Amino acid sequence: MTNLVETIDGLPNLCGQETAIAETMAKGAKRSLAQSPGGVDFGRIRAAAAIALHQHQPLIPAGGGDLKNAEIISNLKHMMDNQGIGDNHNAPVFVWCYKRMGEFIPQLIGEGKSPRVMLEYSGTLLHGLRAMGEDHVIDALKTITMNPDFNWAVEWLGMPWGHAVAPSTPVQDYRLHVQAFQHHFAAIFGLEALERVRGFSPSEMALPNHPDVAYEFVKTLVDCGYQWVLVQEHSIEQVDNGWHPQRPHLPHRLVCTNSKGETASIIAIIKTQGSDTKLVAQMQPWYEAQSLERWELAGKSVPPLVTQIADGENGGVMMNEFPGKFMEAVRGASGTDTPLMNGSEYLEHLFALGIKESDFTEVRPVHQGKLWSQMQPGDGPEKLAKVIEELKQADHQFHMDGGSWTDDLSWVKGYENVLGPMEEASALFNEQVLKAGIATDDPRYRNALYHLMASQTSCYRYWGQGEWTDYGREICRRVMDIVRYDFG
Repeated sequence: MTNLVETIDGLPNLCGQETAIAETMAKGAKRSLAQSPGGVDFGRIRAAAAIALHQHQPLIPAGGGDLKNAEIISNLKHMMDNQGIGDNHNAPVFVWCYKRMGEFIPQLIGEGKSPRVMLEYSGTLLHGLRAMGEDHVIDALKTITMNPDFNWAVEWLGMPWGHAVAPSTPVQDYRLHVQAFQHHFAAIFGLEALERVRGFSPSEMALPNHPDVAYEFVKTLVDCGYQWVLVQEHSIEQVDNGWHPQRPHLPHRLVCTNSKGETASIIAIIKTQGSDTKLVAQMQPWYEAQSLERWELAGKSVPPLVTQIADGENGGVMMNEFPGKFMEAVRGASGTDTPLMNGSEYLEHLFALGIKESDFTEVRPVHQGKLWSQMQPGDGPEKLAKVIEELKQADHQFHMDGGSWTDDLSWVKGYENVLGPMEEASALFNEQVLKAGIATDDPRYRNALYHLMASQTSCYRYWGQGEWTDYGREICRRVMDIVRYDFG
């Protein structure tokens, strides 16, 4: 099949070619990653380090004075057009941050070095950059994604298109976000590039711990062709003893069972705790890797992988310190026994040693051990709801909202005024579009889906009250108007 077009009727290409996308992911799972000129000698190295850069800007109804009629634009454009307000003067620097890996990777490879980076850009950011006319950013990213001279150093991670958080996004919508990102990515970078997208990065590192939601989350990733997921250290526990992961620098197997007794599992690569932007900006994972030795796994000697992800643009350290430290670390790591590696590359080396997914320590979302001590998988959703309520009464620290960046931040509690409209918009879309079987290549479907996903970005919850809540409610209103008008 020929590659997809990037925009249709002014909207990003989000849907309509689900079969082709699924076939592409299945094809990618069967092929090995190209062995690069910067390949590592896996049998010789002591340890490795991996970094991922998370980049996101939401879409907001701010293209004009009247909220009800304002054009939906990138928050980045809003910043660019209003640089005298707050931190908006950072907008041009942000644009460079989104582009700069397209400059750094070719430069370092030109020096004969072996750089590595994992990239995770939201669909709303990619669409916003294109709509703003910042084509040079997309072009720079295309160079390191599509050109075989450079793309061995860069691994793209999948994510939900609209930066939706898994614990509080309706499961059927979350699946739409996952599929939409694959569509949009393939439309920008080509189907061949999509074949190399094997890992998944959940927005805000938020892992659902409610058994039924966690199961659907993992099942969605597996069904959509992903091989592994990035998880936060404190959001999981070992199945055998309920402890936090004892060897976080080795891959694990995330196993999620629901109240009906169904189980889904996927490989998990663990991001360890710490001040994310500072750790990545100062390339701490590489320095930590230098203090480690090889470990035993399934009877084989393997190097541990120290993994971190951070916003690629937020904060002074990322904007200012990261470029110099990244260059310094790549130059220092290349060809040594503590190189930089990417997640899928590392896993491929493990599998080449004969290690299997079943050899990884099993983990599950945090707090599930307490739950399963009170009930059996298969007891059903009503029993599950009863047990959750009992555990909440007995232990104020027990929650089923899902683990995220911070232990004290719930993605549900305190945000009812946004969740209400979001749930309402989702229910209407589900009833009149999904259940009605509207074809995914129908322009009305694409328009409704685009607005639905834009309304579910985490920013509308994360910022709590005020302007951002108004933005979220307004996009939800538009979703409902579109669905009622086009499908009612």
